[in-house]
Amino acid sequence: MLLVPAPHSTSTRRPLPRGPLIVGALLVVLALIVVFAVGRLTLAAADAASAAAPAVGTRILASSTSTAARASVSGGGARETAAADWLARQPTTVWLTPEGDPIDAVHDRVVRLADEARGQDAALSVAVYGLPDRDCGSHSTGGLDPEDYAEWTSRIGRALASAAGLQKIVILEPDSVALSPSCGSLTERAGYLRTAVDNLSGPGTWIYIDAGNSAWHPAEEMAELLRATGLLSSVRGVALNVSNYQDTASEFAYAHELSDLLGGTHAVIDTSRNGAGPAGAQWCNPAGRRVGSEGGSYGDGVVDTNLWIKPPRRKRRRVQRWPRGRCVVAGCRHRVDERARLTRTPGGLRREMCQDCARRYATPRLGGECGRESANAEEWVR
Repeated sequence: MLLVPAPHSTSTRRPLPRGPLIVGALLVVLALIVVFAVGRLTLAAADAASAAAPAVGTRILASSTSTAARASVSGGGARETAAADWLARQPTTVWLTPEGDPIDAVHDRVVRLADEARGQDAALSVAVYGLPDRDCGSHSTGGLDPEDYAEWTSRIGRALASAAGLQKIVILEPDSVALSPSCGSLTERAGYLRTAVDNLSGPGTWIYIDAGNSAWHPAEEMAELLRATGLLSSVRGVALNVSNYQDTASEFAYAHELSDLLGGTHAVIDTSRNGAGPAGAQWCNPAGRRVGSEGGSYGDGVVDTNLWIKPPRRKRRRVQRWPRGRCVVAGCRHRVDERARLTRTPGGLRREMCQDCARRYATPRLGGECGRESANAEEWVR
């Protein structure tokens, strides 16, 4: 059988031009490089922002979980609702307490707050307020025992550390150092605060230990208390005027006095409630107060900036008249018994401590009852 080869096709296969293929491949590679570079730059910018200390222009989270945010949707008159809505939009420090944020919940709470701050392109500012024997048994009595406090602050610290690239501000234990002379417990408190600082410190986290205000302790006395804690080299600086009403100029001057005495420490100042200035010597819910300048408005070489730290909100606090010289005050008994348990204080000294406690609180600081901060947001902002 004769096999005849098939005739060759008269058409020829034309090769694809290589130039466009090469150009297209280069464009794809270039696009990938650009995407990668932009991502790196974005991360670098976030890291740089978190690495920078708070300053004028710093904007912190305005959390949707704030008291003002809840009030803005709870009904009421049109003007009051509008004022509450305005307050809800003001960047304000979030307070973490063991009562509201217990050990098993605080980590996730901080993670959610960090996510919320990222969504607002804002820093996260938290006040950590759970020190053992927190307020010496006074108005804000409470706090954790030492072991639980260590665990609680450790979980807060881990949550903050997980928020990479986010600027984090910690206002550490309001009143803790300024109250220590009245509590007679600076050494104990310094130990608890050291635990907290160690647990909370991390990249992008700026810690300010509370240092009262210009109307509480003279600068020399406050500087000595702060120096005695041994913490100043481990924190950014101090927080002033937290929950108080002193005018901003006085707090700036006080910050500079402290900085001069302490070798250059920095400060942040709470201006959330000082729009009307102080009401004389009254510190406990004075009437007629107003919000102050918004956070991030002021600063200099000592004062990093001002912040809204204590949110204006309704509070009820009562000052009791405690009997003079007799250990019948429950708060004193609890405080002294706890301290005696920790230090094995002899019974006789324990009685003296309790009597001293009762004498210190025999006369209320303001007399009678504290006022009640207005629940009406309009009164704060008008």
